[in-house]
Amino acid sequence: MVNRTNDRTDESLIALRRILRATEQYARKLAEAAGMTPAQLRVLQIVDEKTGATPKTLANQMGVSQATITALVDKLVLRGLVERLASKVDRRQVNVMLTAQGESALEKAPDALQQRFVRAFAELADWEQTQLVSSLERVASMLDAEGVDASPVLTTGELPAGRLPD
Repeated sequence: MVNRTNDRTDESLIALRRILRATEQYARKLAEAAGMTPAQLRVLQIVDEKTGATPKTLANQMGVSQATITALVDKLVLRGLVERLASKVDRRQVNVMLTAQGESALEKAPDALQQRFVRAFAELADWEQTQLVSSLERVASMLDAEGVDASPVLTTGELPAGRLPD
C-alpha cells in the first residue's frame, strides 16, 4: 500500500511539474514572438475585444487589483502597444486603447495557453468539468493557495527586463 501511495504522489507531482513547465515554455515562446508576458497579452486581447476598456473593467475581467492593471498598462504604454485616452462620455474616466503597434503585436502572438485549455475544457462533459474544477480547487487548497490573487491567465511571472524589446 505504501508503494502505491508513493507512486501516486510522484505521479501527481510530475503532473503538477508538467503544468508549470508548460506555462514557463509558453511564456518564453510568447516573449520571443511578441516580447510580452501572458498577462500583458491578455490585457491587449481584452482591449481589442472591447475596442478599448477602462482599467476597472480590465481588473474585473482579469480578476486582479487595479494596481496590478495600472502596472501592466504602464508597461504597455511605454512600449507603445496601448494608450490612455480621456473618455468622451465621462472626462473623469480613462480608456485604454490599442495602438497600431499593439494590433501588430497581437497578430504576432502565439495562441494563448489558456485559450487552448478553454477549448479542450469546453469539450469535456459537464460531470468531467465539475470533477476537474473540484480537483484543481483541492490541489490549490493543499498548497495553501486559496488566498492567492490569480487571474485566469496561465503565467509564471514577469519577464526579465532584458528580455523585452526596446
